[in-house]
This record gives sequence, structure tokens and C-alpha cells, in this order.
Amino acid sequence: MMSKHSFADLPTPEPESPLRPRKPYRFSTLCATVDNPDMKDQYGSSSVPIYQSATFKGVSGEYDYSRSGNPTRSHLEHHIAKISSAAHAMVVSSGMAALDVILRILKPGDEVIAGDDLYGGTNRLLTYIITHGGIVVHHVDTTNPSSLLPHIHPDKTAMVLLESPTNPLLKIADLATISQQVKERAPNALIVVDNTMMSPYLQRPLEHGADIVYDSATKYLSGHHDLMAGAITCNRDDVAKQLAFTINSIGNALTPVDSFFLLRGIKTLALRMDRQQATADLVAHYLHALGFIVHYPGLPNHPGREIHQRIAEGNGAVLSFETGNKALSEKIVAATRLWGISVSFGCVNSLISMPCVMSHASIDPAVRAARGLPEDLIRLCVGIEDPTDLLDDLERALLDAGAIIHSVSHNKYIRTADPDAADAISHAVERLVLGGHLEGQQWFVSAPGKVILFGEHVVVHGVTAVAASVDLRCYGLVTPRNDGKLSVRFHDINEFYHEWPISHLPWEALNGTPSEGVSHETLDQTLLTALSAGPLKELGDTQPQAFAACTTFLYLYMVLATSDDRPSLDFVARSTLPVGAGLGSSASFSTCAASALLLTYRRIAPPTKSAHQGQPTIPVDVADEVNRWAFIAEKILHGNPSGVDNSVAVYGGALAYTRAGFGRKSGMEAIQGFKSLRFLLTNSKIPRDTKKLVAGVGEKKAKEPELVGRILDAVQNISDRARQALGDPELSRDALLSTLSALIEENHGYLVTLGVSHPALEQIRSSTAGIPYKLSTKLTGAGGGGCAVTLVPDDFAESNLRDLTNDLIQLGFQPYLTSVGGSGLGILPFPPKSASSRSHAPTTDDALDEVTPPKTPTPERELPLSGNPDLVRATFGSSPASGLAAWVTGLGDWLYV
Repeated sequence: MMSKHSFADLPTPEPESPLRPRKPYRFSTLCATVDNPDMKDQYGSSSVPIYQSATFKGVSGEYDYSRSGNPTRSHLEHHIAKISSAAHAMVVSSGMAALDVILRILKPGDEVIAGDDLYGGTNRLLTYIITHGGIVVHHVDTTNPSSLLPHIHPDKTAMVLLESPTNPLLKIADLATISQQVKERAPNALIVVDNTMMSPYLQRPLEHGADIVYDSATKYLSGHHDLMAGAITCNRDDVAKQLAFTINSIGNALTPVDSFFLLRGIKTLALRMDRQQATADLVAHYLHALGFIVHYPGLPNHPGREIHQRIAEGNGAVLSFETGNKALSEKIVAATRLWGISVSFGCVNSLISMPCVMSHASIDPAVRAARGLPEDLIRLCVGIEDPTDLLDDLERALLDAGAIIHSVSHNKYIRTADPDAADAISHAVERLVLGGHLEGQQWFVSAPGKVILFGEHVVVHGVTAVAASVDLRCYGLVTPRNDGKLSVRFHDINEFYHEWPISHLPWEALNGTPSEGVSHETLDQTLLTALSAGPLKELGDTQPQAFAACTTFLYLYMVLATSDDRPSLDFVARSTLPVGAGLGSSASFSTCAASALLLTYRRIAPPTKSAHQGQPTIPVDVADEVNRWAFIAEKILHGNPSGVDNSVAVYGGALAYTRAGFGRKSGMEAIQGFKSLRFLLTNSKIPRDTKKLVAGVGEKKAKEPELVGRILDAVQNISDRARQALGDPELSRDALLSTLSALIEENHGYLVTLGVSHPALEQIRSSTAGIPYKLSTKLTGAGGGGCAVTLVPDDFAESNLRDLTNDLIQLGFQPYLTSVGGSGLGILPFPPKSASSRSHAPTTDDALDEVTPPKTPTPERELPLSGNPDLVRATFGSSPASGLAAWVTGLGDWLYV
């Protein structure tokens, strides 16, 4: 039932020689090394066996009945004693069972001094023994050792019950000082410490004067919430005999199976706790920086920090924070996804709860208030998940609940005291701070097109498609006007230009008052009808492409507007992407329109501070907001988009997309580690009828289900192999190119069988595959025309590339040499602040953008066209298409996703 060895006798390595003695093992090694010299397994098993036996044969043997003793449990108790600086250890059925065993030492008339911030179950059990056991309990503030002194009686005080840190306010008790003071005044009193929050890894109260320590082993000792157990440790033989007698008498000792699993869990205690408390420290500092009241001993302002650092070896993985509003706290808890709502802690999975309505609900509200337990308190119990994911999930919950908002003037999230009025107040203040829309401020934006590398056309039948950004881009320029009008120019749609008086737009058709901070995911059909019948009526039949683009822009402009913020502006769009060739030109345009208007309305902050691998980038939250509105724009253009095109246009890189409803996991997933590749995109200039092609494959599937089924399975296999190759960091460049080339040929063959190719595409394939080129080509997009993609190896001769390009042009096609898998959304304020114009000593904010080591200071360069918005707009519109990308890129230091 209990360990037979004192801590000094526990096995540690003996000296190999007098000259080089061994040192005792460190804690993590002790955890992982289960070794009892008195209980060697006869077969040398590396894992302690489960002795699943209620009885044992023989007379006068060590074991006779598992209630009284069991070999598996003995191994566990020996192991817990070893890591707890204890002479004795006992394990029972739960943490509360452990406390019950300890409290049975008390007699009627005894007095107990306990903390005023205790676990709810502890408080409940103390209340019971007060009522039924004749015990007197004094609740005091244990953070102040002197608060115990008036209640210490040399004969009556039988026990002092402590938690440090306490649950859930993380108060710190000076275990050493309290133990000393109590022993001096009441020598027979037992100091009992609930060490569950820390575990033996981070704190061993027996080393600081405690007589008995107990843990809910359900928590950190087990670590996986797959068993219930309690552990009791002590160094006094007389106390150990009392505890062992009670356990044997009432029969709540831990079962052999649970002992086995708990022993297994303890082996990884140190590893788990290291990860958990490191992440907890990040979470605590994040919440503290937002302005919340955070309870965590790892924060510099924690009132018990110095004491905790003296008696503990870490800060633990539990923290709590106050929001100031109970209803707000409930919203935050409900909005999390990764943080599981649970009353417990200590698991490898992160948990969130509101103690006053969960674990501490059994405490009377008046008592909670008297003890200073806030009703709005949220407790976070950090697991071993990736800290980035945990922080992101928590931040999203705070945003969704209205607890924080984005401050444009500070370019960061800030806490809001009034979540219901947060959006309106925030944006009103920002307009005052910024003086409204900056006079003369222009914004350049850009977004890439996309190619479907594998799985196109059959994605509607559940096959995973692999899509990637292509470095042919749409560019947008938004310029303020001051005449009360709104204008657009689309150079790629026959130089289309139109303007409207803002007051003449159908504002009365808006479904309710526009609300800042709201993403209108459901399209306002009334507004779309009003636009079609009003300002866009003359375009509907005569210029369908311009009509669609104008509808998208005007819709976003009006839905994002507020009654007092309807800026006069001009928007110009140009593209190096071929429009209508299946390369995502509409998504690229949607992303440009959405980002330009979000910047104009200050719904996203000018990105200046986020950095990735030393290079300034657009923050993820800005990209997420643009993507939401770009998807809305795509819905206006296409009705029911998959979300692939706009996601590639915003985030760049490559992703895998699977449509729901075909027995596979649906959704989009970025392909990490994607290597940028050279491709030749060739526009066949043949119009496509996507709906007809999709319907044709559907008919073929109905007529020849086995054939088409085999093709779908084969293309799925191709996509899976391609995805693996593209994301494999250990695959050499040559091996990757060889793999992709073979997959391209295989994929195209299946598409031909499905009947979605076109003679023009086959002619392009024939031209690129012939001698001396020998390149692999396939259709992309919906087929039936559109574009073909040709993989260009790194060592492909430039002379051959020029010859191939000329051959394709002679055949009437339009080739584009580009890269695939590059950056996403780009933003440039104009006139921009050049990185090279910084002074030698950057400010604190600038330092976030600085590359290490810092660049040698250079004289401030004269930015082209600075200070003349009209000249910028005119030059943007008149620059040759062949040099557009270089011209726009050279304007300043763009920031990209």
C-alpha cells in the first residue's frame, strides 16, 4: 500500500570509481525510469506488468488481497515517492478520495485552517465535515502568513490545508514560512498541501516543511484524462500508517489497471509540463498585453511571484483572467474551438472554463463574493498543442465575442470595455485620430492568378484539386476624389470607364443600416437587384463583363459604407493575367477590389509591422479579412464559388481543395514548404463553356460509371502524390521536377478520356513535347479551351525557351513565362515610405521591420511620381502591358502575404 524506502534509499546510480562518481539522475530521467530494486520482474519486462488479480496464493506472502496490496500498485507508489522527495506514497481512486483519507485523521473538536481560494470540491468536503464531523474550519488569506496566526491554537489546531498556487486565482502561499510558524505554535498540527496545480515536477512541498502532500493524479501525473486517481505522499512513518490503515479499511486503493496507466503517464510528466508551461507563459503575456487582469505567477506583476520562485521550479500551465463582464466571458468561452470546455485541467488537450458556473458552482455566490472570486473569471488550462494554434483560437474567440477590436491608429488589437458598442466607437475614434480619409492618399494593391495543377474539372466529383498562385497579377489603384463621385476604369475590358454620383446610388435598397465590422456573407439580393435596375441598367445587355465587375465593386462599396463615411474615389484595375482563360482573373480582381475598399474605409490597418523570416509581410488577420470580402465578391461574380480561387489570390502559395459530400474530408489546406516553380502558361484564346463541359463529364459518369470511377480514383491518386511531393522538404529539386512531369502527363491523359480537352490544347501539347523541347504540358482550369500549363525545368536552355515561345506565337497562341507558388496579396501605400529612407537608428516600431544585420544607411531616394496622384493614375493606365509588373513593383517596398 505504501513505499517501503526512504527517499535517501531510492535507487540512484552508484559511483563507478572513486575518481569519477555518478550524480543523481535529473527529474525527467527519474520520471522515465521505473525501477524498484526489490521488485524485479522475473521476465525482465521493460513495462511493469498488470497484476489483474484480486487474490494471491500462499501464506505470509507480501501480497494476499489487492485491496490491501498489489504489485502493480506498489511499483506506482514507489515511483511516485521517488519523484516527490517522499518516504511513502499511496494511490487511491481520485484526488478527492485522497483528501477524504487525509481528513479522516481529524477528530471531533479539531480545528482546521484552510485557504479562502480553494478548489470547489475541497470546499464542499470541508463543509461536510463541519456539519457532520464536528470539525471547525477557519478560512483565511494564505497569501499572508500572519493571517493564520490568530487562529493557531497549540492544542486545537490539528491541520492546515493549503493550495499554492490556488485554484482558480493562482494565489501563492509561502509554504516554508507557514510551516515554520505553525510548527512553532502547534507542534502536533499537520501541514497538508494540495499540489495538483504544480505536480512533483515543479514543486515538492515536503521539501518546504509540509507533512502530507496530495495530488489529483487525474491531472498532470496522468496527463491524458483517461483515468481517475489520487496520490498521497509523506515522510512521517506514523502518519503513513494512519493513511494506509484508512485506505485498506475503506477499500479505495487504485485498481491495477489504473495503476498501470498512471505509471505510464508519469513517464512523460516532465516533457508535457515543459511544453505546457512554456505555452501558458505566452498566453498569459498575450492577455496581459491586451489589458486583461491576468492571474499567473509567471507575470512580473504577480503579487506572489518572488515567493513562488523560491519554493517552485516553474509557473505551471494554468492561468485565469478577468474580462469585467460575465456575459462577455460566456461568449468567449463559447467561441473557442481548440480550447475544450471542461471543469478539469492537467490534460494534453487545452481546456477553458468559467469556475463560478462550473468547478466552483457548489460554493454559495455570497461566499464566492466574500472570498473575492470574480463571476466573470475565465480559467485556461494549457495543453501540448502548437502555441500558435492556441493563441490564434483564443484571439478569434476574443474577437468574435467583442472583447478586443483592431485599433488602426495603434495597428494592433486592443481591449474594449463595451463590446456591444465596440465597432461603432472604435471606428469613430479612429476617424477622429486619423482625420478621416487621408487627403491625397492612394493605395496600390495586387493579387496573383491561379492555376489548377492537378485534379481540375473532376473536383466537382469529390477529387482533390491542387491549386497554386501564378505570378501574373491583377493590379488595382484607388485614388481619392473630392467631387462626390465614384468612378472605375477597367483597362482589360475595352478600357471601360464609368462614374456615378455617390448620392444617386440606391442606398435605400440596403437591407438595414450598414454595420462596421460585419462581414455580409449572405448576399443582399435587394441591393443587387437595385444596382442592376438602376446605375448599371445600361450595361446589363451590352457589356456583360463590365456589368459584372461594376456590380461587384459597387456592392462592396455600399455594404462597407456607413451613413457618415461614403468617400469619393476612383478605382483603376489592370492585369497581366489573360481575362477569361481559367487563370483566376475574377478572383484576382475580387481581391484587389476588396482590399482597396477595406483600406479606404480603414477596415484593415495599413500593414507595416508584421515580419516573416526577417521580411516585412502583411499580417494574417488583415489577409483573413480581405479573403472574407474577396469571397463575397466571387459570389457576386460566380454565384457559388468553392473559395479556392480567392484563397489562392489572397494567401498565395499552394493549397489542396476537396469538395464536401464525397466521403472525403472537405475543405482547403495549405501545402507547406511549396517550392516556387517555372511554368509556361499558354492561352489558347479559345472560349470555354464550363457548364457544358461539367455536364458532359456528369453524363459520361452516368453512362459509364465504372470507367469514370476508375479515372476519378486515378486522378485522386495523382493529386495525393503531387501534394506529397510538393510539400516534401527532403525531396531534391531534380526529383521533384521529374515526379511532377510524369504526373502532368498521366493527369492529362485521363482528362482527354473524360472529353474535356480541345484540339488547340492538344496542339500546344504537341508543340511543347516535340524535339528539342520534350516538356510536359496539360490543360488547366475547366478545359475545352482556356490555358495549358507547361513545366519548365531549371536547366532548360534560354535559347530553347525563346524558340518555343516564338513557335507558340506563330501558331496563334499567347504564351506567358511565369512562376507558380509565389506571394499572395500585395499592398503599397502611395507615396510609399521606402525602407532605405530610414535613419540609422530605427524607432521601436521600425525595428520590427529591420533586417538583421541592419543595412548600411543610404541617402533618401526620390520616389517616382510622388505627390501627384493624377500623374500616378495616368501613368498606371498608360504603361505598356509588357512592362507593367516591373513598373508597379519598382514604385516602392511592397508588402505581401
